[in-house]
Amino acid sequence: MHIDIWSDIACPWCYIGKRRFESALAGFAHKDDVTVTWHSYQLDPSLPRHYDGTEVDYLVQRKGMAADQVRQMTAHVAEQAAGEGLTYDFDSLVVANSLRAHHLLHVAARAGVQDEVKEALLDAHFVRGLDIGDDDVLVAIGGAAGVDEATVRAGLDDPEIGREVQGDFDTARSLGIQGVPFFVLDMKYAVSGAQPAEVFTQALEQAWREGNPLQPIGGDAAACGPDGCAI
Repeated sequence: MHIDIWSDIACPWCYIGKRRFESALAGFAHKDDVTVTWHSYQLDPSLPRHYDGTEVDYLVQRKGMAADQVRQMTAHVAEQAAGEGLTYDFDSLVVANSLRAHHLLHVAARAGVQDEVKEALLDAHFVRGLDIGDDDVLVAIGGAAGVDEATVRAGLDDPEIGREVQGDFDTARSLGIQGVPFFVLDMKYAVSGAQPAEVFTQALEQAWREGNPLQPIGGDAAACGPDGCAI
């Protein structure tokens, strides 16, 4: 089974959804036969590479919400994150355009370490308060996953990588994806949002049954075939 996940590094629910999906996958009987590909999505492409202000400032400016309402919202999200073992720090969060981080995600895919880098990017942004728009931060994240500095720096400005990222954006539009996280199982089933782990479990089992309709029960036993019967 193949699972495609569209997600933005700057999306707090995407990290929570990742944890809930991983919880379901860990208990899935056929988890070793599941491959996962992370795809790029940007919630706010217009955001400057470096934004001078806090997460509260940004949401007040972009969403027109009252500061107190934003703080209540981020407190709720942080509480949900804590339930998945994640310690969000919105006070230290550095607001930044995620495009170059998505470039790193595609560089990591070529190196076979995409999941490790995706995890590190989300942790850097929401837990550690690092600037995901800073090339040196991205180089350090790539290096920790085994991708050398020269490869990361080249990939951040590589037009081919840029076309891959844009391809993810285009595919999201063609699928009608308007929010993330968004999970697509074998291009047949979709799970939208940071659903409870039980929803992911149900989706995994349903997609597996459809893709593998004949499930053997028991081991080999005596039977007959074109060449005769078992003795």
